[in-house]
Amino acid sequence: MPPQPGQGPGARATVAVVGGGLAGLHAARLLHRAGVGFQLLEARDRLGGRILSVGVDGREAADGFDLGPSWIWPDMQPALAGLVGELGLPSFAQHSMGDVLLDRDPQGQPRRYPGMRQDPASMRLAGGMGALVRALARDLPRPSLRLGTRIAALELGDAGVTLRVVRSDGGEEALTADQVIVAVPPRLLEATVAFTPALAPEVVRRWRDAATWMAPHAKFLALYDRPFWRDAGLSGTVQSTAGPLAEIHDATTASGAAALFGFLGLAADRRDVLGVTALTRACLDQLARLFGPEAGRPSGTLLKDWAADGWTATGDDRRPAGHPLPTARSWITGQWRDCLALAGSEVSEIAPGYLAGAVDAAERAVSEVMARLVVPAERG
Repeated sequence: MPPQPGQGPGARATVAVVGGGLAGLHAARLLHRAGVGFQLLEARDRLGGRILSVGVDGREAADGFDLGPSWIWPDMQPALAGLVGELGLPSFAQHSMGDVLLDRDPQGQPRRYPGMRQDPASMRLAGGMGALVRALARDLPRPSLRLGTRIAALELGDAGVTLRVVRSDGGEEALTADQVIVAVPPRLLEATVAFTPALAPEVVRRWRDAATWMAPHAKFLALYDRPFWRDAGLSGTVQSTAGPLAEIHDATTASGAAALFGFLGLAADRRDVLGVTALTRACLDQLARLFGPEAGRPSGTLLKDWAADGWTATGDDRRPAGHPLPTARSWITGQWRDCLALAGSEVSEIAPGYLAGAVDAAERAVSEVMARLVVPAERG
């Protein structure tokens, strides 16, 4: 979907949704179903945020490999499971049949142990997690979805909140909204958007200190003609301290496209020093040592370093800071509490840093905004 043309000075929306990932799309869908006008503004040239499912060429694909999150747990995440069911998206269990490997010696052979049945099972979506993005966007009005559009500043005034917008072509414009839902990580929001009036110092510190899910990590995939490790009775699951891949799993798709994926156990600065070519070679050498020579001859490879993605990570994300922790404490204080709601996964009270957290945070944000929109009408 190409960026939509600018609306020019004086443009207005009832609600501006900043961020086109899962949280932003879910919020937009809820607003649309309630008959509330919105504009969704996404800095990237695509929807999905940290959800990214691609083909062998690295481009978004309808039957893709997940470079971002891959799993959901329906039994533990009823709201997300309900959304997936409502959208009619088929799912399948993560392949876990077979033995697992523990890799401790970079020069030696791994130890092999019987695998254990997953309970609850990790589930994946047919077509990749990108199927969820496509389904959410499908019923939204296209003129309300604006890509290649980043927010440089938010200014609170008598007429509402004015968003200072910079388009991918370098052009600038303003959009005024009664309410704003920001569906991006708090740390990224603090680093990239100027606020007038300024945020309270304690809010700035809290946003900056909030770890961004996925941001420090890099994900590597090796693609194959067939899942040959299964023939050897292996599940594809590996836990490794020998590296460079610290955790490996079977990434074969529902359609049978075979792959292994792993999270790199190297910090972002070390990944930068090595570069893509050396990292790829090191990963393939490790896979060949673990699964045999065939693993070192993939039909293709994919590497996504989220720490190098400026629409996900800041400089503070280059140092792993653990998983976001749930809290019921408000993320916003002062004048901004009456017109701004955060909806990134990190602010969820039940599942921060997961897809389920994005759904939860979006629903809470929409509920807050809807309550604010109703009150003035009742008073009139």
